[in-house]
Amino acid sequence: MKIKHVGVMSLARMVAVLYAVLGFCVGAIISLLSMTGLFSKMSGAESAMPPFLGFGIGAVVILPIMYAVVGAIVAAIAAWLYNALAGTLGGVEVELE
Repeated sequence: MKIKHVGVMSLARMVAVLYAVLGFCVGAIISLLSMTGLFSKMSGAESAMPPFLGFGIGAVVILPIMYAVVGAIVAAIAAWLYNALAGTLGGVEVELE
């Protein structure tokens, strides 16, 4: 069995959701690290409020959106290239049970 065609928007949509979840996880880690003051200690700042606190909170919102958009674009390009090359190269063989 060979995969000869990949739905461009179908793959882009799936990858966008997966990357959004990944971006949320990375954003949550960055948010936690910024709340602990780790980034302010690394920058040498000595203030009452860590300067990167706003970035940490924003990372939970911004990173999932950025990851989803970039992931969808890259997946759409990859699917389009796969479809263009599958006719010439024969596609990918898959063994299903």
